[in-house]
Amino acid sequence: MSDNSVDWRKLREFAGVDLSKSFVLSWGFDRDALLIDVDLLLTPEHPFYEEPRPAEKVCIRPATIEFPFCESVRLNGSDTNSRTAEAIAGFGNGAIIGLKRMNDGPYEIVGDFGTVRIDAERPILKLRSP
Repeated sequence: MSDNSVDWRKLREFAGVDLSKSFVLSWGFDRDALLIDVDLLLTPEHPFYEEPRPAEKVCIRPATIEFPFCESVRLNGSDTNSRTAEAIAGFGNGAIIGLKRMNDGPYEIVGDFGTVRIDAERPILKLRSP
């Protein structure tokens, strides 16, 4: 069986960002949406990219990756659907290694926190004021 997954670099939502140099700060739920708060590295191709400040080497901005209409969230292959604020708060934080859309539909985000499988609609990237 071939792997027809789609890497985050090919998803339009992540144009002009580098997830592999970004960091998950926290996990949460708002109604039926999974919310991942991140420090996001913007590349010069991103419309909100700014030259790094004197104390910075790269353009990092706070952001939220929202997965609307989230039906399930599983950490490290668990059979338990962690679709409560209390359960996903324990997922932890850390550097992001990658994100992809699996050939069978769900998304998978991998990082220092483990592997999180998300069954939801396409992600929405929302930048916040620094």
